Amino acid sequence: MRITELLTKDTIQLHVSSHSKKGVIDELVSVLDQSGKLQDRDEFKKAILNREAQSTTGIGEGIAIPHAKTSAVKAPAIAFGKSEAGVDYESLDGEPAHLFFMIAATEGANQTHLEALSRLSSMLMDMDVRKALLNAGTEEEVLEIINAHDGEEEEETTVETSAPGGKILAVTACPTGIAHTYMAADALKAKAKTMDVNLKVETNGSGGAKNVLTQEDIESAVAIIVAADTKVEMNRFQGKHVIEVPVAEAIRRPEELLNQAMTQDAPVYKGGEQEKDSEKGSEKKQKSGFYKHLMNGVSNMLPFVVGGGILIAISFLFGIQSANPDSPEYNEFAAILNTIGGGNAFYLMVPVLAGFIAMSIADRPGFAPGMVGGLIAATGQSGFLGGIIAGFLAGYVVLGIKRLTKNFPSALEGIKPVLIYPLLGIFITGVIMLQFLVEPLSAVNTGIQNWLDGLGTGNLILLGLILGGMMAVDMGGPINKAAFTFGIAMIEGGNLAPHAAIMAGGMVPPLGLALATTLFKKKFNDNERKAGIAAYFMGASFITEGAIPFAAADPFRVIPSIVTGSAIAGALTMFFGIGLPAPHGGLFVFPVVEGNPFLYLLAVLIGSVITALMVGFLKKPVK
Repeated sequence: MRITELLTKDTIQLHVSSHSKKGVIDELVSVLDQSGKLQDRDEFKKAILNREAQSTTGIGEGIAIPHAKTSAVKAPAIAFGKSEAGVDYESLDGEPAHLFFMIAATEGANQTHLEALSRLSSMLMDMDVRKALLNAGTEEEVLEIINAHDGEEEEETTVETSAPGGKILAVTACPTGIAHTYMAADALKAKAKTMDVNLKVETNGSGGAKNVLTQEDIESAVAIIVAADTKVEMNRFQGKHVIEVPVAEAIRRPEELLNQAMTQDAPVYKGGEQEKDSEKGSEKKQKSGFYKHLMNGVSNMLPFVVGGGILIAISFLFGIQSANPDSPEYNEFAAILNTIGGGNAFYLMVPVLAGFIAMSIADRPGFAPGMVGGLIAATGQSGFLGGIIAGFLAGYVVLGIKRLTKNFPSALEGIKPVLIYPLLGIFITGVIMLQFLVEPLSAVNTGIQNWLDGLGTGNLILLGLILGGMMAVDMGGPINKAAFTFGIAMIEGGNLAPHAAIMAGGMVPPLGLALATTLFKKKFNDNERKAGIAAYFMGASFITEGAIPFAAADPFRVIPSIVTGSAIAGALTMFFGIGLPAPHGGLFVFPVVEGNPFLYLLAVLIGSVITALMVGFLKKPVK
């Protein structure tokens, strides 16, 4: 397929009027929409912006190639735009962009379309092509220039020279696999020719891996450059010097990477994720894949925790029972707030956590199985820990399905992401969650409640210590809910002391962490400090889930700290002889406690300060 079958007169805009990156994107999306290439203009624009959020498509040399592969595209197409004045497109070289090629690929783009798109990406690396396009005055001239440089055959991805020394290998890959993948490969090949370096490049594009590195290639290689923004099979490189960089780095500084490879100035890959500190020339262990996947889930879950939690807390201002239609305190607006925050935002919290963990592991095909697994965890009372388990389960299940279907006929490539992955992923994840995980967690919950019933007549301070600590262990999960249910049962039986310890223990985690973000700002990143502000409000309202983002980000330091603070707060409420008749409400119900409300407040403050100091001592400063 010729590139000019995708780039036509009606998708060329010779005079782009916009002066901003977003304006250019909007203008070219409109060109594609008006030429009938899009199913859904807004969805396509959203996909383009999502790709830009990952890394800029302004590759430098005055070129930008915004692109997306999505079902919002009706027919594969390319839109071309030109700005003589230039636009600040956040390009890699910091220079204005003048030439814009917007690539629209369908979800199931066939091989001929993908090859044409990759040829366009390669073509733009040629300085003569760029100059000619800048000087083109008509749509016909643009098409003639493209046609003149468009060869149907795929360019070799191996550079053979007579230079002494071993071969350098490279792998290039970007999330969509239709632009940066091939431009990075071409930049490395072009520089290898001028440097007289033997090079072989494997491209991991949308149409699959091409020029795949063989075991013989790898064994004889001096070093390997992996320029990728998406998953690449790395285990094959164990024992070799490997340079890992974003795909844009291969476009921007190919000579530096080739020199680094030739001198073997790179760590030996040992099967784990590694990165090169190029400034200091030293090795350091990269945060594990587990941490990266977990952080992807937590960062996307955070808006649901903060938004939903604050709405619930605001509803309490109208009365603790203001959302209950059978209560004299009932307020319609408060009930709406409680329903939005608790019945909807909080309900989605665990499924979103699981969905984005799975997506981090298996890319987009993991999202639906992760969401479904997270929903099963939430409805099965597994809490956020169940959501984490569901996310990792779904992600690795989909990875397994991908490997099993890797050798399917190429004709089935288009239906894998829309049929095979979601169907099998959702089914397998759902079966494992329902048949093997939900019931055991429920049994653990029941067992903990029975154990607490047996402790009810024992040492009250010990009971307060245990109940307060339990509220912080899983922050809304089965252990937290078991303690809370026990406290409600005690209120119904006329024993008000246990629930006072429970509420104090549940308030301490978010309050203590909020205080830590204030006192030890260097130990938290910007998002965590902002979440700390919301955590003050959620802690004051007895919404323990406000601590989840912090605990999920650094469980080995945060969880011991909050459990200690909560346990001490629970024990102190028993020691002070506090009783609590209200099941919920936080600070808003302190006036109705039995005993001294100021001592109750003191118990919560002491626990929060202990948590904050422990976190501040244990956590390392954010780099």
